Amino acid sequence: MIEPLIVFLDAATLPVSLKTIPNPHRWISYAQTSPHEVVERLQGATVAISNKVPITRDMLAQLPDLKLIAVAATGYNQIDIVAAREYTVGVCNIRDYAIHGVAEHTLMLMLALRRQLLAYRQRLAAGEWQSAAGFCLFAEPLHDLAGSRMAIMGSGALGQATANLARAFGMEVVFVERKGAAQVRQGYLAWDEALATADVLSLHCPLTEDTKNLIGSFELAQMKKSAILINTARGGLVDEAALLAALQAGQIAGAGIDVLVAEPPRAGNPLLEAQLPNLIITPHVAWASVETMQTLADQLIGNVDAFLRGQPRHLV
Repeated sequence: MIEPLIVFLDAATLPVSLKTIPNPHRWISYAQTSPHEVVERLQGATVAISNKVPITRDMLAQLPDLKLIAVAATGYNQIDIVAAREYTVGVCNIRDYAIHGVAEHTLMLMLALRRQLLAYRQRLAAGEWQSAAGFCLFAEPLHDLAGSRMAIMGSGALGQATANLARAFGMEVVFVERKGAAQVRQGYLAWDEALATADVLSLHCPLTEDTKNLIGSFELAQMKKSAILINTARGGLVDEAALLAALQAGQIAGAGIDVLVAEPPRAGNPLLEAQLPNLIITPHVAWASVETMQTLADQLIGNVDAFLRGQPRHLV
């Protein structure tokens, strides 16, 4: 019997050690894979591992041996799920692995914005404290997290973990009902009320057709001028042009984002070029602590091993 072939298409996206799969198998890793290389590299493969490499209907039609696509992430929008089902190819993903990393990153962005970290750092570098009349430098207003309202869109594991940390800082936490929902579930706050009353709006929901551009110019206009927006989920949840306009106009107080619509932003991005002191952008690293990545890697190998043992898990 030929041992199943496992091919990791973009292993460089997961720079931690991988456990050995105990079942007999062959293994090939590629640091990165371009879309035009996918079909050739997956010829004869039983399992494809992909973090961000797209696998389309056309590719699947040319891969008769493929039985599983193991996504090395939670999001799987790069995989044609409908086509995978038609070709009887299972798709599994990673779940609930970044509850500490993403929640901590969210709190970091919140604290930096509410305490005006970047603005004061710039003033210090410019020598303003050195020439101040008093013992401290009064410039941008600082705000405590304690006593403020955090509205969270997405009540899954990441949203819940973020809520727990926010409560530890003394924040009032509310979960936001879906946009356009006919009824408001118990324990949730209506969409419009959440937008209008939140001091911090934090996104922890998946990117789907329903959530694309979830936050645009209309939603930003509903928010308090003192409010900040945090997005550690997916770039497509926010209309980037609308966000830039809102920040430049002082429509909201600030934004902290870990994700962009196009990643990496090889063609540039107006948000990156704006150099605003009330905008913090990190390069999609909320999930990327050593500890969190190792948790992901262990779960990934566990998913593949379970499939090879005939006990698939985390199928989407």
